[in-house]
Amino acid sequence: MISTIIAKRYAKALFFIAKEEGKLESYNSKLQGLSAFLEKNPDVEATLVSPVYPADLKRSVLDEVIRANGITGVLANFLGLLVERRRIQHVKQILDAFRELMDEEMGVVRAVVRTPVPLPEDLRKKLTDVLTKASGKQVMLQLQEDPGVIGGVVAHIGDTVWDGSIRSQLQGLKESIVRGELG
Repeated sequence: MISTIIAKRYAKALFFIAKEEGKLESYNSKLQGLSAFLEKNPDVEATLVSPVYPADLKRSVLDEVIRANGITGVLANFLGLLVERRRIQHVKQILDAFRELMDEEMGVVRAVVRTPVPLPEDLRKKLTDVLTKASGKQVMLQLQEDPGVIGGVVAHIGDTVWDGSIRSQLQGLKESIVRGELG
């Protein structure tokens, strides 16, 4: 919980700077790259967070990470601040919060859609259109294959769930039978 609050605070500060500079997409992309790099190299992140290592060693490691990821300017300074305050381990959460702010700014919502099998492109388009109409915002799909859905689609946008799965329909039928309402 505390890490989420911290991440949102840092993301908001970076967001306003990026917006002012007109670099929202660039900062988002660089943060994604850095987050992926740290995820693949947990020893690097551990070095940057650990109080055991001296600040000059951390700075040189960070400089290499920054250089390897093509990060410059304000974003490089931002990462230096995260290391200095031992917050670099929150980069993934900061990225998520930054992306949420960016989506809000652009009138976009992300829909997590679970299906038992991959959706063909024409159904993706139709589903995007239906969810856009239902939410009143532009929808970006995040598709997940989930054999537990059995058939149909389960879509989540924020706290709202649209459950058009066969499992849900069967559960509703079962509840109707138990209550004696069938028929």
